[in-house]
Amino acid sequence: MLSNYISIFQGIQRLKDFNIADEAGGVGKEVIKKFNASVTSGTLEIRFYWAGKGTTAIPLRGVYGPLISAISVNNPDYVPPPADSVISPPSGGGDISVGAVVGIVAGGVFIILLIFGVLWRRGLLGQQNTLDDDLKGVDLQTGKFSFRQLKDATNNFDKANKIGEGGFGSVYKGLLSDGTVIAVKQLSSKSKQGNREFVNEIGMISALQHPHLVKLHGCCIEGNQLLLVYEYMENNSLARALFGPEESQLKLDWPTRHKICVGIARGLAYLHEESRLKVVHRDIKGTNVLLDKNLTPKISDFGLAKLDEEDNTHISTRIAGTYGYMAPEYAMRGYLTDKADVYSFGILVLEIASGRNNTSYRSKEESFYLLDWAHLLKEQGNLMDLVDPRLGSDFNKEAMMRTINVALLCCNATSTIRPTMSSVVSMLEGRAAVQILVSDPNASNNEMDAMRKHFESTLGMNTSESQIQTASSQGPLTGSSTSVHDLYPVIPDST
Repeated sequence: MLSNYISIFQGIQRLKDFNIADEAGGVGKEVIKKFNASVTSGTLEIRFYWAGKGTTAIPLRGVYGPLISAISVNNPDYVPPPADSVISPPSGGGDISVGAVVGIVAGGVFIILLIFGVLWRRGLLGQQNTLDDDLKGVDLQTGKFSFRQLKDATNNFDKANKIGEGGFGSVYKGLLSDGTVIAVKQLSSKSKQGNREFVNEIGMISALQHPHLVKLHGCCIEGNQLLLVYEYMENNSLARALFGPEESQLKLDWPTRHKICVGIARGLAYLHEESRLKVVHRDIKGTNVLLDKNLTPKISDFGLAKLDEEDNTHISTRIAGTYGYMAPEYAMRGYLTDKADVYSFGILVLEIASGRNNTSYRSKEESFYLLDWAHLLKEQGNLMDLVDPRLGSDFNKEAMMRTINVALLCCNATSTIRPTMSSVVSMLEGRAAVQILVSDPNASNNEMDAMRKHFESTLGMNTSESQIQTASSQGPLTGSSTSVHDLYPVIPDST
C-alpha cells in the first residue's frame, strides 16, 4: 500500500512526505485535508506524486480500498443564479440566456426548412420520385428522348426558336439529327398538378392515333426536366390564325374553314366513339387546334382529358376547362359526358364562321357573347349577319347556314338534345339533315344566365371589374381550375 505522497495545488506544493496511514491512526478511518486555491483561468490543477516509500507487495489476500476516495471543490463566495435563467458553457465562457438559445435553434431550423423548400420547388428533391410513381402502370406507347438530344435540336432552347409561351411551359421549334422538325414543349415540374397533367397527356395521346389528333413523337424525363415532343405544325394554332396579331392571321376562305370544322368533328368522333379509349377532351378551343402546312386541323393538349367510363352515365369530377367553352351542366354541376365536348365544338364553329372570339369584355356596362348574338340574330331571321366580313360574299351560303345551325344545335343548353359527333360529321358534310329545334329561348337564356352568375361568383368578377379588363387583354378568361398550358397560346384580338 502506497502511503507516502506529495500533493501540489495550482503549481504550489502543499504536502510533502505525507503518510496517510500514520495520519489516520488506523485502517478504514478518513482523513480530511482542506486547502485554499485561487482559480483564475477556469481550471483547477491538482497533482499527486508518490514519494517512493511504502510497501510494494500485499502479504495477505483481502479487500483493500483506495487511499483517496474523493476530492471536493467548493467556492465559499459563489452564489448560483436561478436554474432557468442561464446556461453556463463548460469552458467557462460567457453565459447565454435561454431566450437566445431558443432563438438560435429556431433560426437554424427555419434556415434548414428554407433550404429544403428551395430544393423542392426547383425539383431537386422528391419530385422525381413522385413522377416515377405517377408513371408506374402507364403504358408509354411512345419514344423517349434524352435531354441532350432536345437541347441540341433546339440550339440549347434558344429564344429565337421559341414558338409559344404558356402558363405551364414554353414551346420550341427543333430539328432532330435525322432532319425531322419537331415542337418541344418544356414543362415545369414545380407542381404536382403539372406532373399529373404531364403523365395524363403522355398516357392519353400515346395511345391515340388519328389524322386529326396531333402526333406525339415522345417525351423526355431527366431529373427535373419534363418535355413532350410533338410533330411540328407549320401554321401554329387556329386561334392565332383567326384572332392573333394581324401579321400572323391567315386568310382562311370558306372552303378551308369548312374543312377545318369537319376535321375537328372527325377527331372528336374518334375520341368519343371510335377509339379503344373513350375520351372526353374537356378543353376544345381554338388554341388547342393546330394547323399543319396544308391547314389540316389537329386536336392537341390532352392534359385535362378524361376517360369516359362506359359503365357510368356521367363523370362527376373537378371542373377544368376554359370559361366560355364549358357546357352549362358541367360548369355548374360537374356533370361531364362527351356532350361537354360537343358544346365546346359548337362554340368553336361559331368562332370559325364569324371570325370573332367567343367572349370580349368591352366595358363595365357592356359585354359581348358570341352565342348570345347568334341566338339573337336567329330570332331576327338575320343569321347571315354572323358571317365573318373578311369572307366578303364569296362563300356557299347554303353550306354556311347549315354549319351555323349545326353549331347552335351543339350549343343547346340541354345536353341530351346535342347530337353525337359522328352525327355532326354527317350533317356538316350534307349527308344528313340538320335537326331544327323549336326550343324555349327563355329556358335557354335562364340556363346561360345562371352559368354566367356562377362563374362571376367563382372568379370574383362581380367584385373586381379591373380583373376582367386585365384578363381580357391577356387572352380568354380562365379560372384557377382551368387549363393554361396551350401548346401554341395566342392573345386574341378582342376587337
